[in-house]
Amino acid sequence: MRIIISNMAAVEYETKDNTSTDLSDTSVLSDETVKRIEKHKTSGIPLQSSWTFWLDKAISGTTVEEYKENLTKIYTVNTVQSFWAVFNNIPNASAVQVRYSYHLMRDERYPLWEEPVNQNGGTWRLKCHKSDTEKIWKEIVLAAIGEQFTDCVAEGDEVCGVTVSIREREDLVQIWNANAKLASKATVLNKVHSLLPNVNFSEFYKRKLARIIFLYVFVFYSVL
Repeated sequence: MRIIISNMAAVEYETKDNTSTDLSDTSVLSDETVKRIEKHKTSGIPLQSSWTFWLDKAISGTTVEEYKENLTKIYTVNTVQSFWAVFNNIPNASAVQVRYSYHLMRDERYPLWEEPVNQNGGTWRLKCHKSDTEKIWKEIVLAAIGEQFTDCVAEGDEVCGVTVSIREREDLVQIWNANAKLASKATVLNKVHSLLPNVNFSEFYKRKLARIIFLYVFVFYSVL
C-alpha cells in the first residue's frame, strides 16, 4: 500500500528559519511542541509502519557504544499528521551545523551499522551540493514513509531508513536497505532521479558489512 503524503500540518506547526542551528545543548523539540504532536499520535492517516527520527553529531574516535549513547531520539511517528508535526518543528537539514546527521529509520531501529537488523544491508549514497540538500532529504523521506520504494527493491528487501549528513563541502544523503545482496536488482536510484529530475548529485552503493570489517581490522591493529 502506498500512502500519499501531503503537508496538511504545515500551517499549524511551521516554525523553521534558515539560520545555522547548534543542537549540542538544546532539545530538538520543546515540551510544548511534543504535547501538540501527541495529539496526532493516535489519530489521522496511519503510516504503513512507524518511523523514528534520530539526531547525532559525528565525533572521530568514538566506539560503537559511545556513538549509541550520543544518539538523540527525537520522536517516533506513525501517522501522516505526526510526521509533519515533527518534520516542520525540527531545524532544516540545511540549517544545522557541520557534522550533524538526521536519520529517519523504520520502526525504532538504531541508525547503526552494527545493529543485527542492519548488518546485512547497505546504503545508496548521494553526494549533493548544499543548495540541494534540503530538497533531496525531503523528497526521499516522503518517498520512504509513503512506501514509494516498495516496488523498487527485490522481494525480501526493503528500504529501512534515510540519513542526511551535513559536511564541510558536499552533504551526504543515504538510503538504507535491509539486504545488500539484493541491491543490484533494485531500481531505487531510478526512482530518486524521477523524484528529483533537475537535481545533480553523485551516487554509489556501499555495503554495511564492508564498513564493519574495516572498523574491526583498524581497531585490532591499533592496539597491537
